Amino acid sequence: MKFSTKAIHIGQEPDKETGAVIPPIYMTSTYAQEAPNQHKGYDYTRAGNPNFKNLEATLAALEQGKVATVFSSGIGATTALVSSMKQGDKVVISNDLYGGTYRLFSRVFSQFGIDFATVDTQNLGAVEAALSKAPKFIFLESPTNPLLRISDIEAIASMARNNKVMVVVDNTFATPYFQNPLTLGADFVMHSTTKYIGGHSDVIGGVVVTNHLEWKEKLDFARMAIGLNPSPFDNWMTTRGVKTLALRMEKHAENATKVADFLNKHPKVKKVYYPGLPDHPNHSIAKKQMSGFGGIVSVEFDLSLEQSMKAVSSFKLFTLAESLGGVESLVDHPASMTHASIPKEERDKNGLSDGLIRFSCGVEDSEDLIEDLENVLKNF
Repeated sequence: MKFSTKAIHIGQEPDKETGAVIPPIYMTSTYAQEAPNQHKGYDYTRAGNPNFKNLEATLAALEQGKVATVFSSGIGATTALVSSMKQGDKVVISNDLYGGTYRLFSRVFSQFGIDFATVDTQNLGAVEAALSKAPKFIFLESPTNPLLRISDIEAIASMARNNKVMVVVDNTFATPYFQNPLTLGADFVMHSTTKYIGGHSDVIGGVVVTNHLEWKEKLDFARMAIGLNPSPFDNWMTTRGVKTLALRMEKHAENATKVADFLNKHPKVKKVYYPGLPDHPNHSIAKKQMSGFGGIVSVEFDLSLEQSMKAVSSFKLFTLAESLGGVESLVDHPASMTHASIPKEERDKNGLSDGLIRFSCGVEDSEDLIEDLENVLKNF
């Protein structure tokens, strides 16, 4: 069964009782029991709900995994994984990481005696050295947010196996349509389903997918025990969104390629970050492990910081907002918005300049997006 067929049919069988083609929203907090602890598989929605189960089946199939657990957000998914650790455990994290993930590691879990080490995951020698120190996990993004760096997932997974370290890949930017980390040797793949999987900027959620069946129970327990559950309605909305993921990703990538090409030739642009460009330093790895390059383009303009801030506030179609992956185009200033929780010295060390601008290319007509860019840049 191919991708779009899975997205539409797996976990989406018609309702057995009524024949409804679209399964209903199970908006219930609790379930009737025939006798104490005798029920039909559900007792309380924090622990489980049919809408959770439906979406989990869909997303596991799309990521070519065996099991999935859905959460209230991408941060909730990360929290569930890290909650399996104990005091003194180590985790290696990528040096180019979403600001919210960095904040969770550095300001929350570090208080509980979990040791976090940062490494450039494009540097395989540095990765191998970090793995030799016996961390429990290595946690990476590929492509990264916001610099769109690509890690060689297969090579890192091979080294991790040799060191008995589990690999977690945040696949939010690539989506299961363009990349499947589990097939490259990763142990877990996670998403903020808020982004491309939901796809319409109207729902927040997260998921972890794995082939380790014993982890399904652990992740479900974390969801229940810590209170990381999504709402049934959110899961129903995400299920609705994922049905068109393939169609949307093709258009996102098409528009991003055209925007990247346009900006790469513009005199007011200093540097364009997009893995689909042949001059991207990780282009060959991206081609090897991805079937498409996604919808995000990051740019450094040849403008002052003040001019850049004025530019990002002037677009008509690129809405200045946090988040990404919706059908509408967004523009973000990472240093003051999505990555503001990372200290400036850390941002500078990792190449995230104050002048970097991130574009999430939606599914509008590309000619209109480029015209929007032209109209703003001609004023500088």
